[in-house]
Amino acid sequence: MKTEFILAAAGFTMALASAAQADIVVSSKIDTEGGLLGNVIALALEDAGLPVERRLQLGGTQVVREAQLAGQIDIYPEYTGNAAYFFNEADSDVWKNAEAAHARAAELDAAANGLTWLQSAPANNTWAIAVIGSLAEANNLRTMTDFGAWVAGGGQVKLAASTEFVSSPAVLPAMQEAYGFVLTPDQTVVLSGGDTAATIQAAARGTSGVNAAMAYGTDGGVGATGLVVMADDKGVQPVYEPTPVVRDAVLAEYPTIAEVLNPIFAGLDMATLQNLNGRIQVGGEPAEAVARDYLTGIGVLD
Repeated sequence: MKTEFILAAAGFTMALASAAQADIVVSSKIDTEGGLLGNVIALALEDAGLPVERRLQLGGTQVVREAQLAGQIDIYPEYTGNAAYFFNEADSDVWKNAEAAHARAAELDAAANGLTWLQSAPANNTWAIAVIGSLAEANNLRTMTDFGAWVAGGGQVKLAASTEFVSSPAVLPAMQEAYGFVLTPDQTVVLSGGDTAATIQAAARGTSGVNAAMAYGTDGGVGATGLVVMADDKGVQPVYEPTPVVRDAVLAEYPTIAEVLNPIFAGLDMATLQNLNGRIQVGGEPAEAVARDYLTGIGVLD
C-alpha cells in the first residue's frame, strides 16, 4: 500500500513537472500578416528562453479562435474589432475607438473565456481608401477629411473596389455621409471578389484611369506600391488592431510573455506593418526571415 502511494505520488510529481515544462503553442491566421506576427511572437518568446511550439498560419479566424477556446493553442494575434462579432456586439460604437475597443475585447474575453488581450499594435487594419502617392502629395491628402473635401471640390478620383465595399451601407456609403463627398458610378471600378491586391495594383498601374483603391490599413501592397492610406479621422470604420491573445493559465505559468511582447507590439505602427507585409506579399521573402530581421533591427534579437 505504501509502495503504491509512493509510486502514485511520484507519477503525480512527474505530471506536474511535465505540465510546468509544456511548450507555449503559438499560432496565427493563414494570411500574410498572420504569418508575420505569429513568427514575431514565436521568435521573441524563444529568445526570452521560453519553450515554444509553432502552429502558424493554421487557418481563418474561426479555425484559430476555436482552437484557442478548446485549449489546442495558447497564443495568437487577433484583431480588436473581431471581438464585436465574437460577442454579438457589432452594432456598438465602442469598436470605432481604439482604446475602448481593446478594453471591451479584453473585458469580454477575460470574463467568458479566461483569455488576456496584451498590448495592441497601433495599426488599424480596417477597410480604407488609399490613393496613389503623387496624388496624395500634390493635394496634401492624408485623412478622409482631406479626401472628402478634395473630392467634393471637384477632385478627379477613380476608385477600384469590391461590390461589398461600394454597396454595403457600413462602408463607402458611410464614408461618403461622414466626410461629405459622393462618388458617381463613373468614378468607381467594381472588381469581382474582395481581393485588395487587385484593387491596389489597379491604382498603382492606373488601370482604366484608377488612382485610388479599396485597401486594408496594413496591406503590404500599399507600402510596396507607394499608395497612401487615408486615415479614418472620424472613426467611421471599426478599429482592427492586431493584438496577442493568450490563455490566462499559460500567462500565469509564463508571466514574462507580456513583458516580452508588449513593447514589441507597441512599436508595430501602420507604416511598419505595411513595409513588413510588403516584403512578404510583394517581395516574396519568407515570413520568418522578415520577422527575424525586424526583431534584430529593433534590438530584440542579436
